[in-house]
Amino acid sequence: MTPTTPRRTRKSATPAKPATPPRPFVAHHLAPPHEVLSEEESRTTIEKLGTPPERLPKILVTDPGLKTDPKYEAIRTSGENLLGRLVRIRRPSATAGEAIAYRLIVQSVGGD
Repeated sequence: MTPTTPRRTRKSATPAKPATPPRPFVAHHLAPPHEVLSEEESRTTIEKLGTPPERLPKILVTDPGLKTDPKYEAIRTSGENLLGRLVRIRRPSATAGEAIAYRLIVQSVGGD
């Protein structure tokens, strides 16, 4: 006689789980603070750097690092345009004390 596998009974319909509210964003302690500059500050910084905006490193408008700036959500909810603005990223540096990097905000691939 060959062993048989036990028969499985049909499960009754399980109730749908209630939707959980989204968790609030908490920046990781290793993520450097990002600061979204105003349009005027972006223009003057680009002039001071002396480079065309296309040559600057890019950052997606959906990048989670932008959420470290409290102004970011306020700008997004107000409907202001973030594209083309600069983001100032301040990182601690052993040699310089603080290293500042700039990124140009570009649109994400998904069209956000």
